[in-house]
Amino acid sequence: MSAALELEGFSVAYGKVEALHHASLRVAEGAIVTVIGPNGAGKTTLLGAIMGLLPSKGRLHYAGAALEGAPTEERVARGMCLVPERRELFAELSVHDNLLLGGFHRRREGARALAADMAQVYARFPKLEERASQLAGTLSGGERQMLALGRALMAKPRLLLLDEPSLGLAPRIVREIYHIIADLKRTGVSMLLVEQNARAALQVADYAYVLEVGDIVLQGPAAELAGHPRVIETYLGLSSAAPRAGAS
Repeated sequence: MSAALELEGFSVAYGKVEALHHASLRVAEGAIVTVIGPNGAGKTTLLGAIMGLLPSKGRLHYAGAALEGAPTEERVARGMCLVPERRELFAELSVHDNLLLGGFHRRREGARALAADMAQVYARFPKLEERASQLAGTLSGGERQMLALGRALMAKPRLLLLDEPSLGLAPRIVREIYHIIADLKRTGVSMLLVEQNARAALQVADYAYVLEVGDIVLQGPAAELAGHPRVIETYLGLSSAAPRAGAS
């Protein structure tokens, strides 16, 4: 399959401290790829550098074109979109206005196109439609994550970068969010998902990388990595035989 994203020899440093060391990673078109690892491994740094929010070294190809040095605005305009770890919603604006801001760079397409996309987001997230006039800051944790996802979809992404989508959510809400992520794959959008919740991430992903202290130490099909002794011991624990999310 062709690649939505390819990194080769990709490094990120904070001053003299290198947080990501010569990483190579590939996201196939239409695939979900996950990067799992402990807190502080460099997962959020990886996504920030891919979006151009942090300086990086190495090769970065997106949709077949080199993007090294491209500003964040250009990456967004070309279909790359980040759902950040802390959601980063506009708390004093309504749900509806937060969604509109997600499509801001597409404003030249006209109000009709944005309204049609808004309707699709509301169809995917009925709770957001119920709370369209409610301030984003008053939503529950799960609703805020849905709004962050919906806002990203308003940008019509080709590549969606998801940073810890399960962070701070109850297990029932995590299952709901991951059902949504799996359903998004059917729309053809490619996804790079970073998570501490290895169980949820490996169940939804096609391919997986394990990042530890800035280095990719393991990679392979997600189903195979879920059975790797090191992954089981470090990230899945004794409950690794528990039912899969959403299983009956």
